[in-house]
Amino acid sequence: MRVYLDIVFIINFIFDFISLLGTSIILKRNTKIIRILLGSILGEITILTIFIRFNILELILLKIVISLLINLVVFSFRDIRCFFTNVYYFYLLELSLGGVLYMFNNHNILFEILIGIIFIYIFIKNIKRLKNNHNKYLSIKLDINNITYKFNAFLDTGNKLKDPYLNSPIILINNKYNFEGNILVPYNTCNYNGILTCIKGNNLYVNNKKINKKFLVGLSNNINLDGVDCIFNEELLEDIW
Repeated sequence: MRVYLDIVFIINFIFDFISLLGTSIILKRNTKIIRILLGSILGEITILTIFIRFNILELILLKIVISLLINLVVFSFRDIRCFFTNVYYFYLLELSLGGVLYMFNNHNILFEILIGIIFIYIFIKNIKRLKNNHNKYLSIKLDINNITYKFNAFLDTGNKLKDPYLNSPIILINNKYNFEGNILVPYNTCNYNGILTCIKGNNLYVNNKKINKKFLVGLSNNINLDGVDCIFNEELLEDIW
């Protein structure tokens, strides 16, 4: 029996690790391996559902709570939409890889099958959107005030912002670090016009490729895309495309 437990723990750990790593890759989260390992270790708590008698409601609640905790540990919390997107894709991969481990009790099989069918149906409908957007997600490194920051960026072909004085492209970052800008740039869009606070950035890298063009960094508190900290300017990619 001890050998059986060892095997179950190892298999469960591997399934959790693969599911978390897959979620990070699919959603372009760029998560550190150490966080994925910690989340996989936390996932071992679900083994208790095999050996302790739970009613169906307790079992569902326990799995939900553990899934939420795992995703907090691995991906942290950016916003509600991003968080539950992480949970959603993690659960889909878990269901595909390790659902059999949670079906030892007959009373749970129909529930797992029903939930699996619903989630897979939603997954198929959304995978096309994911494929279309996949190449628009970028990993960038940016030096600001001699400190290097990493951001998840979305390539917005509609972002044509430029400094009207120096003609430098502008990228927008979520100002969660409360940078203080000292450059004021007027802007006009179809619906808005105003003044954008900007700062100078240095040593910009996109997917580990250096950008040599001059640019400005616009500070924004209104970036609401899923898991994104930066709206990138397509013009800056011309040198590496």
